[in-house]
Amino acid sequence: MSKLVIVESPTKARTISNYLPSDYRVQASMGHVRDLPASAEEVPSAYKDKPWANLGVNVNDHFDPLYVIPKSKQKIVKELKEALKGADEVILATDEDREGESISWHLLQLLNPKVPIKRMVFHEITREAIQAALKNCRKIDENLVHAQETRRILDRLVGYTLSPLLWKKISWGLSAGRVQSVAVRLIVQRERERRAFKEAKYWDLKALLEKEKNGFESRLVTLGGKKVATGSDFEPTTGQIIKGRNVVVLNEADAIALKERIQNKTWKVTQVEEKPVTRKPAPPFTTSTLQQESNRKIGLSARDTMRVAQSLYEQGYITYMRTDSVHLSDQAIAAARSCVAQMYGKEYLSPKPRQYTTKAKGAQEAHEAIRPSGNEFRLPRETGLSGNEFALYDLIWKRTVASQMAEARLTQVVVNIQVEDAGFRSSGQKIDFAGFFRAYVEGLDDPDAALDDREVILPDLKVGDTPKCKKLNVIEHETQPPARYSEASLVKTLESEGIGRPSTYASIISTIIDRGYVQMRNKILIPTFTAFAVVSLLEEHFPDLVDTSFTSKMEQTLDEIATGEAKWLPYLETFYLGEKGLENQVKVRESQIDPSTAKAINLENLNAIVKIGKFGPYIEVQLGEDTITASIPADLTPSDLNPEQVEVLLKQKTEGPEQLGIHPETGEPIFVLIGTYGPYVQLGEVTEENKKPKRASLPKGTKPEELTLDTAVGLLSLPRTLGKHPATDGKIQASLGRFGPYVVHDQGKVGKEYRSIKAGDDVLTITLERALQLLAEPKSTRGRGKTSTKEPLKELGLHPEDNEPVNIYSGPYGAYIKHGKTNAKMPEGETLETINLDKALDALSTKASNKKTTTKTTTKATTAKKTTTAKKTTSTRTTRKKA
Repeated sequence: MSKLVIVESPTKARTISNYLPSDYRVQASMGHVRDLPASAEEVPSAYKDKPWANLGVNVNDHFDPLYVIPKSKQKIVKELKEALKGADEVILATDEDREGESISWHLLQLLNPKVPIKRMVFHEITREAIQAALKNCRKIDENLVHAQETRRILDRLVGYTLSPLLWKKISWGLSAGRVQSVAVRLIVQRERERRAFKEAKYWDLKALLEKEKNGFESRLVTLGGKKVATGSDFEPTTGQIIKGRNVVVLNEADAIALKERIQNKTWKVTQVEEKPVTRKPAPPFTTSTLQQESNRKIGLSARDTMRVAQSLYEQGYITYMRTDSVHLSDQAIAAARSCVAQMYGKEYLSPKPRQYTTKAKGAQEAHEAIRPSGNEFRLPRETGLSGNEFALYDLIWKRTVASQMAEARLTQVVVNIQVEDAGFRSSGQKIDFAGFFRAYVEGLDDPDAALDDREVILPDLKVGDTPKCKKLNVIEHETQPPARYSEASLVKTLESEGIGRPSTYASIISTIIDRGYVQMRNKILIPTFTAFAVVSLLEEHFPDLVDTSFTSKMEQTLDEIATGEAKWLPYLETFYLGEKGLENQVKVRESQIDPSTAKAINLENLNAIVKIGKFGPYIEVQLGEDTITASIPADLTPSDLNPEQVEVLLKQKTEGPEQLGIHPETGEPIFVLIGTYGPYVQLGEVTEENKKPKRASLPKGTKPEELTLDTAVGLLSLPRTLGKHPATDGKIQASLGRFGPYVVHDQGKVGKEYRSIKAGDDVLTITLERALQLLAEPKSTRGRGKTSTKEPLKELGLHPEDNEPVNIYSGPYGAYIKHGKTNAKMPEGETLETINLDKALDALSTKASNKKTTTKTTTKATTAKKTTTAKKTTSTRTTRKKA
């Protein structure tokens, strides 16, 4: 007999196995083994006729959830049951948060062991932590389970009740969510602010002064004793000076005149002020601050940050990565201080150990901060990690170590200089003692570079000194609209508002992008017109559900359920049932919402209505008795849509496309048009005989009004054949695609090799020689700075149907399975070490079956296997025991 330990993933299982006695067997559940039905197909036949079946929650019977085993988890459950037969004890060792507690509870309900059961929790996977956890096992915490279950039911009720309303009133396939809709509203509100923004221009002067051949800059700050206006003095919605501000606003003529008047006059130092300041290190990482810094410094999305952190935790490199605590244990503080003494010297240690307190709304102090695991922190270079795993571990190591370092001491210097009635100011800063800057500077990648950036050394200036003016420039400024959210700034706002919890931020952002409410461009989150329509509907008819304070209160209630301070059932009943409950509110509002109104977006200062149609957003204008519509290009954002663009789109629709000229070879006209994906050129008119004339998109950054006939002819000639590859005799071409210009090497059955054309090269003039140079370079993974090659990470064997290879390759979202032109995700929990041909074939088969196609190519053996599987019960029904 043996003891069965159940964890979530194979990686975690392998790591824990190293620290357990030989009679302990560790199995992975691969996350949750059961959940609410994801679709109507998963609802057991016995429940399909129930009025609540579409919810998966019996709202009329104590909100009893219907749990099913997804098809993908049936094999895992079977394996766990087999493993249970030979065990004399079961230890549930899932993560220590609500989700982990819930997984353990579901395993207990599903497996129903007849042997003793223990719940083991730990914050890090080290020998000491695992052995200590074995001695301190406990029972499953029912309060944590209820909190997770309430959250899951709450999210299901909101999503499955509101989403059908959006389908009917706006567009099919839309969704609403308890937290996602609030996040979308935040992004839409920022876009509204940008749309309402009125820019203002102002001018000032910048001088390059010199004392004893030491140059330094100085900026105009006062004129005639009054402050010179800066961007913060302007009202963002009017572009005018904020009422009550007594400032001087310089226009261009004023600034030029002032320059000419004072340039050759005497400049005199009137005041020198030195002020010592200190900077304290930032606290260790929480989940949200890790996501923010990882996004800023490494360029990882919140989702990728959590994926990499999960891997580091399961391998035993860091402590648990879902936490909102900045607390460090005594052993962690000792380990960090030891690193400081060894790496930087004792003078860089803080005089006393530092301990931090969490300030975020609703923060729980049950866990530690995210830190390197163990009693001694492994140096990043000694871990053997690489890529994103190394980068993230290095970030966590530096932040943790820096938290126990001495304060940085700086001296700030402000020098006021007068020339006639104009006052200038120079600011300097010198670092007297770098302190924690040596290890880590928040928001910056390289501590050494950060030190250089933070030091601005001024000459030794004294009152009465007369520096020489070497140059004086007139500087034009334009006020800027509020910045859009990045992943980092959105996570920060969600945390400060108490919306969601650290473990949910990554999935929130992924969801709103996947659902088409937000586009990610250059790490910036931009709302779509659909997001505007959905947010407007929810604000008008269900204001509480998108109100940050209301959602924050919901999170607090869930926290109170987790600690036993609140009851889960009364809360759900109040939220969903009764006259003021969500169920009744949706029924009442459904008859009040006019679809034509819900699909329309009225934007200020726009002589057109934006509507959401079956094929995307479009503008609608009434011209006399006629209604004119025109599609809005995909790259045009709500805040950037203006009357001039509307006029161009409508003119193209009413008067036809603008003719650029005549093609010199074909004699056909070339038109410039704007379509769903932006501006493009077209050769000839659309006729019955020529339904699809030749078209080509304009290169990024090229404006239609700047396009020349020669360039248009060149674009219409794409793809250009440059020649043949000397090694393969394969054709090499240059062309323009959705992601920009590229060269491609056609290798026949082997496939095509692509490379982006770099800045400085022109797709219309690039040579074969230059294309070969680009193709010889390692292939860059878009936006991530990594390289990937055609060499597989692992070769699994040949597919039984066509004897084509099945391999594992590295992609932008991790490893994936490739067979011919079919790519499939790695099965959940599988790694390069554990994946084999059978598992890969299952994943490829699942991918093929999910495609909406009427043709399938399978072998007799595979067909027989599917037939057998179809005869089995497709879902296992297990409902919660009544509390």
